[in-house]
Amino acid sequence: MLPQEIIRKKRDGVALSDDEIAFVARGIADGALSEAQIAAFAMAVLFRDMTTDERVAFTRGLMASGTILRWDDLKERGPVLDKHSSGGVGDKVSLVLAPLVAACGGFVPMISGRGLGHTGGTVDKLSAVPGYRTDPDIATFRRVVREVGCAIIGQTDDLAPADRRLYAIRDVTGTVESIPLMAASILSKKLAEGLDGLVMDVKTGCGAFLADPLTARALAEAIVAIASRAGVPTVALITDMDAVLGHAVGNALEVAEAVDYLTGRARDPRLHEITLALAAEMLRLGGLVATIAEGRVLAQARLDDGGAAETFARMAAALGGPPDFVARHDACLPRAPIIRACPAQQAGFVADMDARQIGIAAIMLGGGRRRASDPIDPGIAKARLA
Repeated sequence: MLPQEIIRKKRDGVALSDDEIAFVARGIADGALSEAQIAAFAMAVLFRDMTTDERVAFTRGLMASGTILRWDDLKERGPVLDKHSSGGVGDKVSLVLAPLVAACGGFVPMISGRGLGHTGGTVDKLSAVPGYRTDPDIATFRRVVREVGCAIIGQTDDLAPADRRLYAIRDVTGTVESIPLMAASILSKKLAEGLDGLVMDVKTGCGAFLADPLTARALAEAIVAIASRAGVPTVALITDMDAVLGHAVGNALEVAEAVDYLTGRARDPRLHEITLALAAEMLRLGGLVATIAEGRVLAQARLDDGGAAETFARMAAALGGPPDFVARHDACLPRAPIIRACPAQQAGFVADMDARQIGIAAIMLGGGRRRASDPIDPGIAKARLA
């Protein structure tokens, strides 16, 4: 097969066969397709979409490019669950949700991404923790999940390597918003985790990739449909991203806010509501509670008794972070060289904010990437919204 012929077919709106889809996925993984060809294919998909069969085949192709985890030894101890967000400005939910669900009896092997476009990435945030390994080998990842109950890491060379390459190219070619590519990217990693259940947080609003609620719903329905055909029970929630989530934007500062949330030092009401809603869905999906209401009560109890904060501390230490990170996070995290207060010039209320522009400002300050190879300074883009 010729890559250019497959790209041409998709450009012209012709549905691709399973063999052609598999060829593209293999070519992304093994380098047979150049970055230019991958970018062209992604742009063709953005404009021409994919059928449901194409979406399923592409997801399976990306997933099959690497290792698929099995957790047979955990089945008697608890369900293997995960959550994924489509991305938002100030979205640090994964940082608090994984240890919270683990403290409630679930196992959460969370494979997260770096920042895409104007949104921050969970892996970029955790990279601000001194010593924290976002790229451990699979054996270490398995061990931490078994011993702690959760581990949040980035994509490795073993898990969905085709998506890892595609993910970086989408970030810098204006093809992030494609529903088939978003769904395949998300699910190729999640299905490779060997899950018993998945909860999806689809963001909509000015700070989301999918500002239109109808488009966000289309992504949610696509993910549920693909995952269900793959045998993984999945629920999707559509949540608001018309404003920054929480009060911090910037990698190090968002980690600090997550720790403050877990310890009860400060809990933004909107962040708290989304966290409890997602936790309750995960706990119900995993059979740890019978109803959503019971799930919220259990999650709140693990926050109140310190179980979730303790689990986060154990996870951070097990992956190379400071053993006392939760107690000393303010001293451990990098700080911006210039910190300047920008008080309001007069009394009043914030009626609106452009979350997307806030995210872009964070990138311009050094907290995100303009090119796939750009490094991130976790202490540069720091802003606290009071």
